[in-house]
This record gives sequence, C-alpha cells and structure tokens, in this order.
Amino acid sequence: MLHSKRLLKLLLLPAFAGSFASAAESTDKAEKPIILDTVNILGDAAAVKDMPASAQLIDTEQIRDQSYSDINRILRRVPGVNIREEDGFGLFPNISFRGVDTTRSAKITVMEDGVLVAPAAYSAPAAYFNPAGGRMSGVEVLKGSSQIKYGPHITGGVMNYLSTAIPDSGKAYLKAIYGSYDEIRTHGYVGDTIDTAHGRVGYLVEGFYRGSDGFKSIDTTPDFQNSGQTGFQQVEPMVRLSWEPNTDIYQKLEVKYGFSSMDADETYLGTSEEDFRHDPYRRYSASRFDNIKSDRNGGFARYFISPTDNLDIVTTGYYNEFNRNWSKLNDIRNVPNASGTGTQNMDLAAALAGTNGGNGLSCLKGDLNCQLRVRDNNRSYYAAGVETSANYRFDLGKTQHELNGGFRYHEDKEARFQHDTNHNQAAGGTIASTVVGAPGSQDDRFGLTNAYAFFLKDRIELGKWGFTPGMRYEHLNQVYVNNLNPGTNGRSSLDMYAGGASLDYRFNEDFMMFGSAHRGFSPPSPQNAVIDKLKEESSNAYELGGRYSHGAFSAELTAFYTQFENLLVVNNIGGAGSGKSENFGAVDSRGVEMAMNFDAGKAFDWGFSNPYFLSFTYTNTEQLNSAASNNAESIFSYGKKGNKIPYIPEYSLSFGSGLHFNKWGLDVSGNYVGETFTSANNTGEQFNGVGSPDARFGKTDDYVIADVSAYYKVAKGVKILGGVQNLSDEQYLVSRQPYGPRPGMPIFAYGGFELDFDI
Repeated sequence: MLHSKRLLKLLLLPAFAGSFASAAESTDKAEKPIILDTVNILGDAAAVKDMPASAQLIDTEQIRDQSYSDINRILRRVPGVNIREEDGFGLFPNISFRGVDTTRSAKITVMEDGVLVAPAAYSAPAAYFNPAGGRMSGVEVLKGSSQIKYGPHITGGVMNYLSTAIPDSGKAYLKAIYGSYDEIRTHGYVGDTIDTAHGRVGYLVEGFYRGSDGFKSIDTTPDFQNSGQTGFQQVEPMVRLSWEPNTDIYQKLEVKYGFSSMDADETYLGTSEEDFRHDPYRRYSASRFDNIKSDRNGGFARYFISPTDNLDIVTTGYYNEFNRNWSKLNDIRNVPNASGTGTQNMDLAAALAGTNGGNGLSCLKGDLNCQLRVRDNNRSYYAAGVETSANYRFDLGKTQHELNGGFRYHEDKEARFQHDTNHNQAAGGTIASTVVGAPGSQDDRFGLTNAYAFFLKDRIELGKWGFTPGMRYEHLNQVYVNNLNPGTNGRSSLDMYAGGASLDYRFNEDFMMFGSAHRGFSPPSPQNAVIDKLKEESSNAYELGGRYSHGAFSAELTAFYTQFENLLVVNNIGGAGSGKSENFGAVDSRGVEMAMNFDAGKAFDWGFSNPYFLSFTYTNTEQLNSAASNNAESIFSYGKKGNKIPYIPEYSLSFGSGLHFNKWGLDVSGNYVGETFTSANNTGEQFNGVGSPDARFGKTDDYVIADVSAYYKVAKGVKILGGVQNLSDEQYLVSRQPYGPRPGMPIFAYGGFELDFDI
C-alpha cells in the first residue's frame, strides 16, 4: 500500500511531475519511484491528504486568482500563520507560525525548492531578502513533528516556495498588470523538455519585474520637493536546465540560477499617533534619505538517482550571495532642549512619542535646527552547502517502511561594514551641511557559522495505522570577529538535538486523524553565542488533528500546544531595541487551526465552479515568567507573568468565494485580524517598561479587508483581468515597529492581461 501510494504521489508532484512521468513513458524501463521530498515538502493537494501533520499547499491558481505578489496576502488563507506587516507591499515580511517571534521571519525555516532562502540562516536569519511571491508556482507550509527533517529553525514550522518548474512540453506564459501608484508588474517564462539521442533535456527562462511609486508621501522642504519618492523596483530573472540521460537506472541532473535586485525608498520611521490617525500615509522630511539597495545571486545543482526500485538518492549543492545597504535614519542629535538651554541626542521612538516637549518631533518634521544621523547599514552575506538525502523502502513482517535519512554541511556568514552620515538641518528643513563618516567607522564585524546536520526518520505503516518517528542533530561551530573591538572576538560550538514522532489512523480513504509530539530548536547567532552566551531556543510541541476530503469538500482541524523553554528574542532587528538579543524565558502557545474548502458547483453539478474557502486561527500565548530584560527600549522588556507575546493576534479569519464559468470568473476574499499588543509588557499606551514615552509600545488595530478580482477569456490562452485590493480603503495600523505606527496598504486597483500558450 505504501509503495503504490508513494509512486502515485511522486508522479503527481507539481514541480517535476511532467518530466518524470514522460521519462517513464518514453522508455521501456519500469517506472521507478523518485524521491522529491527535498524539493516539495508536501506534494500536490492529493498528497497532502496523507500527511501525518498539519500541512497546507497554496497552488498556482490560488496565487494567480487575486494577482498577489505580497507573500503576506498569499499566506492569509493558511491557518496557524501570524503576520506582522511592515511596508504594505510584502517586501520585508515578518512571518510567524503558532506563536513564535514574528520579527523578520527569523524563527521559521524558509526555503525555495528545498534550499534555504535566508541570506545567512544560521549567522543572521533575519529575512531581509524574500523571493517575490508573484514569481512562484506554489507555497507549502508544514507544521508539527514532520518539520524535524528541515532546519535550523524548527520551533515554529517550515515554508517552502515552489518556483516555476521546467514544463514537460513547450510552454510560454506572460502576465502584465498596471495598477494604483503607477505599479507595473510583469511575469513571463518560456520552457520545454526535448527528447534527444542522449536523453531528455529541459530548459526554462523566466523573468519577473515589479515596480511602484509607493503610496506614501514625504513632507517637502525648500531643498526637497520629491514627495512621492516612496516606491521600489524589484527584478528577478531565473534560468533552469535539466538532463535525464538514457540509462538503465533513472537519473536526472538539474541546475538552477537566479538573480534578484531591489531598490526601495523604504524607511524604518513611522509617525506620531496623532499624525497617523490624521494621515497614515504621511512620511516626515527626515526620512527622505532612507533607501535600501540589495542584490542576490546564486542557485543550485541537484542530482537524482534511483539505483534500485526501492532506493532513491538526491544530492544538492547550493551557493548564494546577498548584499544590501539600507541607508536609513538612525537617530537625531543636537536637538534643542525644551527648557531652552542645551541640546540632547534623541531616539526616534521617543521623539515620535513627544518627549522633550515635542522638539524631537519638530526635528523630524523639518521645523527645527538639529542633526539627522543616517546610518549606512551595509552588509554582505553568503551561504553555501551540500546535502544528500536517501529514501529506502522495505517490508518488515506485516509492516511497510519508508526510511529517510540525510546529511547537510552548511556554511554562512554575515559581514557588517557600516558608517554614519550626519546631515545638519536648519530651521525650515533645509540641509545646511553634511559630514560623511569613513567606511567601516561605525561597525566592522562578521559572524560565521559552520553547521553539520543529520536527520533520520522512518514512516511505518501497518494496516490503517501509521507511525513516523524521527530525529535531528546539528553541530555548530561559530566565529565572531569585531575589528572595532577585538577584545570581544571569540569562538563557540553548540550541539542541538530534536526528535519526535507522529501517529495517524486512516478510517477510510476520506478521513484520517493524526497526533504528534516533537522537540524543536532554533540556534543563536555567532554574536549571541560568543558574546551574550545565549543558548538555543528549545520547545516541546504537540498537535492533534483530523483531515477529511471527499468530492468537492475538504477540511482540516488541528489543535496545537507548544511549550517554549527559553524563547530567543532578537531585539536588534527592526528597531526593536539596543542591539542585544536575549533568552526571554518560558512561554506557552496553544490554539486551534481550521481550514475548509468546498466547491458548490462541483458538488451539485451546476456546470460551473463555485468555490468557497475558510481559514480560522485561534492562538493564546502566555508568558510563564516575568522578563529578565531591563532594557527599556526592548519590546520584550518588563513583560509580566501571564502576559501575551507581542504581535500574535488571538483571532484571525480568512474567507472567500468565487464564480468560474467557461468565459469569465470572479473571486472575492476577506480577511479579519484581531488587535495585538506590540510589547511584552502589554500596555495599550505609548510607554515602555519604565514609563518613558515610546512609539513602539501600544496596540495594533483590528481590521477587516476585502479583495476582489475578475477575468474574461478573450480567446484560448488569453485573459483580460482586473481587481481591487482593500476594497473599502480601510485605514489600519499594522505595526509599531521598527519606529512608530505603520499602515497597511490602502485601496489598490489594477488591470492587465494574461497569456498562457503551448508552443
């Protein structure tokens, strides 16, 4: 049973389904099951039915229906996902699963085609790079004990982007839209798989572009009139090549190379509470120098081989480089004191909250003599590694086994080489003079991690029962070097263990139940390990759920409970504090996730499709100890036992429906997110733990937004499309980080076309 089910699952996998099926059909050799779990962690919708854990797949159609590129919007239909928006476009996502810290998606494992995405997943896991969601053919989300196969962050869950696969036959695709704020978005590719005398050769050439003028407006000054300078440009080309030689044993070699470039006039600076409620899309003139430029290039070479019918081996070598410089306002200096004598340097969050008699806020608005200190956060990263995974299937008595094990060597590094630029501002907002610091004068350091990871798991089936035990071990060697403070240089090593098991029972082909328990971990960075002496975050996680699928209806209901033993919070990301991280302590996260899908048109044979979906999440987080941190600026300081974790809403809900006929279609979706506290001390006011005004403290808004899209088929393979996102133009506060209140995206309307042809 297990063998035949696995063969069917693998032949249906969306990323390589066409090429594998055709390879079997084009030869006289018997079909061989090929391991692809390192590429697709779930498989297609049919394969998800057999997962002994909470698992969701967002497919190509679901991404394209609403013309999304913002991963925050794409993930809204997945239960158990907590999202803190930041820029409104999804350029810098803050994603959490089941209550882990949301900051820069640093506490979940994010991959693309099975390869780690973060610029330095160990040394600096903050996701300042994120692939464009609009380029993807799917997104997979896995939670529960099955995630121990993937690392290094397995206290929350795993997300895997599925990029466009090489098509089995000639295919050409182009989508282009134009929308509000002069947004232009294009996505196109061409590819084919060709039979040759030496085997099957496949290729794919793809390009993605997204650009916008932005929806915010910067205050003008006598020497700055470009108030609309708040947009971005994003470019992502990709090439894939594959070769399946004509050999007696199945083999395949695939190579992928991609490049990403972004230039965004994005800022960390928010506004005061009063100004936000008056105009949430306003930016102060002090933020006009803020800009981030980044580029990333790299790829992988992957080799598949099936030496026998019951053994598959996949080996992947990968390398990525990422460089970015976020030049942004760091603080303000020489601000006149409200008393009329002397000056002071001020933190941005305190200035936004009105300290110093409002003089700091006046400086930010360009109404006062002061100095704007802009920091060039110039950083470079690389990540490289090689991993091998093997799958062996065998019978032992009445039980069927699928033994999966693997090894990965990974190395990554983050290097900082930063300086400050001081702009002396005159009253009225003009810049009187500028002093540029020497490169590397503000920060010159690096962190390096070498990681050795091993995992082993066994899928055991006996009749209707399934049992999947597994374990993971990682050994880290970390180096920290600070050229400005050599006395802090050092090395550290760390051993981390994780393990768990799931048990499932299939009542029939439609209904199964599963339960699991596992221990997870999330490692500290080199600086955290060497200087701060922090230990890895660890957790004990449990889930119990059921999954039903029959005809046009499917549903999954899961209860989860996670015990974080020493929650590791990263205070230096996103303007959250002084630059130090800490082991916060013990936290419990518990809740319920529900996902339902139903197609009334299919169920009642109406002759058209009428799909409905519902995604609901209830999350209750509780601090089990008071915070040890006395850093007043940290949003995790002064938390009290019994308080909630910041930015984790208690309730969130997504729902939608559509009508799809032969010629036209319409989709409507809605999303509700409850309000959250933005700090561990759970204050509703803009005051930190010692009572000082601070714009990062308080609450977010609860909100409901609706999106609608429609299309009309002009001819075969040709669509005209359009839509509106945030249909009611809801104004809502999504975050108080990095510095002060920040809005979600206002109403966004677009129109365009889509071409999809066989060639």
